[in-house]
Amino acid sequence: MSDKLIMSFDPHTIEHLGIKMYSVLPNAIAELVANAYDAEARNVHIKLYDKNGTKKILVIDDGTGMSFEEINDKFLRIGRKRREEDRGKSINGLRNVSGRKGLGKLAFFGIGDTISISTCREGIQTKFILKWNDLINSPTPNYEPYFETAQCNQTDTGTRIELSDLKRKSDFDIEHLAISLSKLFNFFDDNFLVDISLNDAHPIPIDNTLKYQNILPQFIWDIPNAPLCDNYFHTFKISGNIIATEKPLPPGLRGVTLFAHGRLVNAPEFFGVGESSHGYSYITGFLNVDFIDEGADDVISTDRQSLSWDLAITSELRQKLQSLLHAIEKDWREKRKKERRNKLGRKTQFNIDEWFSTLSGQLQKDVDTIISSIIENSELPSESQEKIVNALHSIAPEYAHYHWRHLHTSVKNASYEDYKNEDYYSAVEEAIKRYEATVKTKADSPKDANGNEKKGRDLMFISFGIHGILSAAKKYKKHDQTDFDSDTKQNIEEGQQYLSAGIMAGARNPLAHEEKKELKTSGLFTESDCLDMLSLLSHLFRRLDDAEKIK
Repeated sequence: MSDKLIMSFDPHTIEHLGIKMYSVLPNAIAELVANAYDAEARNVHIKLYDKNGTKKILVIDDGTGMSFEEINDKFLRIGRKRREEDRGKSINGLRNVSGRKGLGKLAFFGIGDTISISTCREGIQTKFILKWNDLINSPTPNYEPYFETAQCNQTDTGTRIELSDLKRKSDFDIEHLAISLSKLFNFFDDNFLVDISLNDAHPIPIDNTLKYQNILPQFIWDIPNAPLCDNYFHTFKISGNIIATEKPLPPGLRGVTLFAHGRLVNAPEFFGVGESSHGYSYITGFLNVDFIDEGADDVISTDRQSLSWDLAITSELRQKLQSLLHAIEKDWREKRKKERRNKLGRKTQFNIDEWFSTLSGQLQKDVDTIISSIIENSELPSESQEKIVNALHSIAPEYAHYHWRHLHTSVKNASYEDYKNEDYYSAVEEAIKRYEATVKTKADSPKDANGNEKKGRDLMFISFGIHGILSAAKKYKKHDQTDFDSDTKQNIEEGQQYLSAGIMAGARNPLAHEEKKELKTSGLFTESDCLDMLSLLSHLFRRLDDAEKIK
């Protein structure tokens, strides 16, 4: 019987620990890029080769490289707690390291069976080869790869990693791979340049903007400086951009990505808000949440696709992100509505906002409902939107209630400016003055017995009626050219007389003797009264246009 307990592990455990997580090419190469970043490299070259049916991947960086001891104590140790040992900093303290679990090196075997590594540090070059078959078939938990050392230039530093015997059979899509890699990092800048090439052709630079190269932003919220952010975003130094596009995004581009120290820690999502809402199909972006990777607890999943949301620190973050996205989605709707309205206004022959300001009451609400439906909820092409709005404008133009009265030209000329200024009393007064002046002219300025010109009601009584100076019905004939009945003509003539005199008594006189303020506040004379009076005057003007002098 053994006198001690022993825990052992099968080499196949390594396969379950990490290799299967990195079978996707971008994620596997991302680990090589992350290693170069942590090694303080300034330049990284990813070289893909596909020649004569043979594929390989080469990643070269100019970082600090590794000494023989560091290879043994750090690189080849699976699951090393580097944050505790290195205090989260790169060797010279220039960068916050992006790795944490020490499993990333298993990514190499996710895409290739043979890993050849050459690294220079302090004048010593170390080369070693890792073979999957040798590792998986090792009789003991300790695997001893082949290596050799040699001298190199003291100033030469960096690491070269070659992946061969690739499992991949399909062709390399270099453009897609470049975009995919850009989505996994957010630390590309002038101090960390990465490019990728195929068969030594011209390389494609990978930078932070590449992930959004096919996205045309319409609105951008700068976090934490957007007014929608509360103190939480400032306190925890959360930064980034939330972007809304003009057209819906493909499903793969929607959502907000979280990065910590430049590496993806949570794939794009909306953190539990109502993703079924139409607005979220337009929203993307990223946020840097470095603080969640600086605590004692490891809250990042092994595959770096999500955070552990059931912890206190991440639960609060999730709640804040939900609130932020709710506010952004609401703000987006308002901004989009205003932008679309302005854009539509530029295409039409009128200013939409000015048009709205001329409409009143329920009409304004109804028109606003239609316009809002067109520009906010409709995906109609802009040309169709323009046609609909122009048609609506022709039906309900500026000052639509005034327009719909089809007023006589003389009435419009006399009243329009006052009506626009909501001075309904002056509008009617001016139109009545114009009518009185026209009647006087057409009746040759009739005078009383004392030689004084007739005016007001007296002018109307002497100018119209069966015995008046002007006949409003004389010129009209039936369809067979016979005269209308004398009673009919008399009614028309007297109607013109009494209506003309009545508008003097019922409109002009009250307006002349009462303060406009009192008329307005009391409701005795409203906009509707104004329009009714102007319509009556238009009728009277039309009769006056046809009137003939009979005396």
